[in-house]
Amino acid sequence: MTETTSAAEVAAPHRYTAALAADIEARWQDFWEAEGTYEAPNPKGDLAGDPELVAKPKKFIMDMFPYPSGAGLHVGHPLGFIATDVYGRHLRMTGHNVLHTLGFDAFGLPAEQYAVQTGTHPRVSTEANIVNMRRQLRRLGLGHDPRRSVETIDPDYYKWTQWIFVQVFNSWYDADAKKARPIAELVAQFEAGERTTPDGRPWNALSAVERAEILGEYRLAYASDAPVNWCPGLGTVLANEEVTAEGRSERGNYPVFKAKLRQWNMRITAYADRLLEDLDGLDWPDAIKLQQRNWIGRSEGARVDFPVGDEKITVFTTRQDTLFGATYMVLAPEHELVSGERSIVPDAWPEGTHEVWTGGYGTPAEAVAAYRKQAAAKSDVERQAEAKDKTGVFTGAYATNPVSGERVPVFIADYVLMGYGTGAIMAVPAHDSRDFAFARAFELPMRCVVEPSDGRDQDPATWDEAFDSYEAKIVNSAGDGIALDGLTVPDAKIKITEWLAANGIGEGTVNFRLRDWLFSRQRYWGEPFPIVYDEDGVAHALPESMLPLQLPEVDDYSPRTFDPDDADTQPETPLSRNEDWVNVELDLGDGPKKYRRETNTMPNWAGSCWYELRYTDPRNDTALVDPEVEQYWMGPRDGQPHGGVDLYVGGQEHAVLHLLYARFWSKVLHDLGHIASSEPFHKLYNQGMIQAFVYRDSRGIAVPAAEVEERDGAYYYQGEKVSRVLGKMGKSLKNAVTPDEICEEYGADTLRLYEMAMGPLDVSRPWDTRAVVGQYRLLQRLWRNVVDEATGEATVVDTEPDEDTLRALHKAIDGVGQDLANLRFNTAIAKVTELNNHLTKAGGPVARSVAERLVLLVAPLAPHIAEELWRKLGHTDTVVHQDFPVADPAYVVDETVTCVVQIKGKVKARLEVSPAVSDADLEAAALADPAVVAALGSAGIRKVIVRAPKLVNIVPA
Repeated sequence: MTETTSAAEVAAPHRYTAALAADIEARWQDFWEAEGTYEAPNPKGDLAGDPELVAKPKKFIMDMFPYPSGAGLHVGHPLGFIATDVYGRHLRMTGHNVLHTLGFDAFGLPAEQYAVQTGTHPRVSTEANIVNMRRQLRRLGLGHDPRRSVETIDPDYYKWTQWIFVQVFNSWYDADAKKARPIAELVAQFEAGERTTPDGRPWNALSAVERAEILGEYRLAYASDAPVNWCPGLGTVLANEEVTAEGRSERGNYPVFKAKLRQWNMRITAYADRLLEDLDGLDWPDAIKLQQRNWIGRSEGARVDFPVGDEKITVFTTRQDTLFGATYMVLAPEHELVSGERSIVPDAWPEGTHEVWTGGYGTPAEAVAAYRKQAAAKSDVERQAEAKDKTGVFTGAYATNPVSGERVPVFIADYVLMGYGTGAIMAVPAHDSRDFAFARAFELPMRCVVEPSDGRDQDPATWDEAFDSYEAKIVNSAGDGIALDGLTVPDAKIKITEWLAANGIGEGTVNFRLRDWLFSRQRYWGEPFPIVYDEDGVAHALPESMLPLQLPEVDDYSPRTFDPDDADTQPETPLSRNEDWVNVELDLGDGPKKYRRETNTMPNWAGSCWYELRYTDPRNDTALVDPEVEQYWMGPRDGQPHGGVDLYVGGQEHAVLHLLYARFWSKVLHDLGHIASSEPFHKLYNQGMIQAFVYRDSRGIAVPAAEVEERDGAYYYQGEKVSRVLGKMGKSLKNAVTPDEICEEYGADTLRLYEMAMGPLDVSRPWDTRAVVGQYRLLQRLWRNVVDEATGEATVVDTEPDEDTLRALHKAIDGVGQDLANLRFNTAIAKVTELNNHLTKAGGPVARSVAERLVLLVAPLAPHIAEELWRKLGHTDTVVHQDFPVADPAYVVDETVTCVVQIKGKVKARLEVSPAVSDADLEAAALADPAVVAALGSAGIRKVIVRAPKLVNIVPA
């Protein structure tokens, strides 16, 4: 400590410093906790009998679940948390009952991997991380209701996650009613003969296994053998969204392969139409709505059957009008007709098979097997990339084009996916760019069936690219009983669809890109499935009385992992090794029997699919949520037709994962009568990202950003020149700054102000520690305007402020109030700064009426210093629930405004006029102005255009 600093501290012992800020902040955080300042009353119990509370409008504000990382928070993490806190504080001060809390999404792979590496149980490390993050968040002064916080790893919480799974398992989607219904109602239909079984036998004539298989085709949660993303390096399967564009795992960057495994799925596809339709009633960014629409991918077309021997290949096409142009077919490498019992692959190549089609293999089976293995190593994104070189292999089989009767060869190629349509396409190379490239590569025929409108002839052999149009006419499309020639594309689609249906070889249909949600993970650290299997392998859901089914204690948390490049492996889960837990005797209502538990666990998305509901009623041990409580906080209301959280803030990276899954669960629970809301989040706001510079040495390795020196525009680390690029902030990039560091140096209120002042909330912005001091100085000036640094007493005076100060005050009140209500925190801070600077420049003591309202303006942004100043101003109650100041309109409007007078577009005069001046008075004043009179001279006036109060435009005759 220098002598100068020591002298300053002696002269001003009550100066606002980091040490004083730390003391103030700790005291008020303790006060808020002890007083329950942020506890949001519920409509039952808390609100009962209190008319004032009942009359308050409610607001439910949420942040996206944080994961309790061992690294704790860096300054990028709290950006959204601080923003929602500021917004919530403003709402409390404008008379709202505000529900705002924060929990932890604590299951998942990071904790499990840490447990594997260290031998520490994932619960131990996760709970320690939660304690640390709660400490960091508390230090920021966030106004959360601590009673409502939840953790997904708490058995009291995941009991209800399991309960929801049981509800989904025990329900089916009634397409006629367009809603989920209990599976018992479907069984009743089968029993009564109202619905027939697949083979026509009576329901009571079927075995338990047969009944289970039929119900599995309807259940919204079902197990099936399906193509999955198998990651040997992680020992688990992954959802499509967890695989990168390079075909590797998002976590760990391991290769991912296609494999067939028996897994649990959620039938989210049943809700595809409703998920699309209900987007219109949500207040979400257009970009996020578009991503969801594209992910769901609704398209109208037709299903068409192509006979292949005793089998048939069913395709979905949106261009059924081009059926006569289909000259070959392509199946996805995973298609069931190229392997297994239903394989159409012959033993030998048909006579005359083109050598280009065989891939150089001796038999079709060899060619197909080799190509399937090659395709399994690619991601769906890679397979869909518009690469010049198309790969594939002939299966040796031919199908029959149902409209022309022509034999068309059947190929497999990786540009066709099982995840879209039927995993098979009819290839019309003349009119599809990918089919065109494939046909050229394999020397396949093309037929023009859509008349080119760009001057080319109808011979595709002369073309350099495919021709596609919805405006052209159909040609070369006539067969036995059907002719499309001369029709427009829309008319041809209608005619051929009707013909296909009439002849039993197709039908008009709607298809979706959306696939059912893969819900199994071969992990330990996740919610156990509340499912057991009887001796026949039939799945049974556990009754509510047996929930929660808790994770057993195990010594080995890791799934069996394999050589990352070995696709020919199978998962082995940690739970499967715990025989005492897996094999149990239970009485499920029909006497004690032996069962085997499900040994997969739920994905990390499960707990975050419904946490908004639990926030409203977190200690309810008899129901998921009390209906009256859920209706109050989340039920439909004016402007919110589907209900949901009033404001949900988080990153846009969750557009098609968490958000889509949560919407699905809400709709199922709504259909089954458990909740009033059919959407979880009414308003969604995507905050930007706090970025930081990443410095890398010549090897490309990140070096500690704090130790980099700048010299003459270049950057050096330990004497070596390094590169600099703006990127994410994180421990691995060695550029993370923790909130603890900033709080120690400046205080939490300074950190809050800096993060809110950096720029618009929805825009990413670079972190600059050197710039933090600007907000620190703002707080110091605010403190000095109210407090004597020598005595610590308030210096305000009980006198009336002058008119200039009143105008500055009320303009600030008006502007800050509007900005806070619309999440424009950076401009709100600018207006507070302007008012504070006005008071500083004015000098002398500040009027009490001004100081108090300035403190109230600051309270949502910097709550600790606001509480302290409010107390020093003589108040004994918390600032949190004070009324936000209201602006006097008389002082908000400027006393005069400048009106520009133009003649022929050139400025000739400027008039100071009242903001309320009428058009007539303004015109008269402009025409009387001496400069205008001189400029007009003897010229007459053809027109006067008045835009009061700022413009008069005179057009001479």
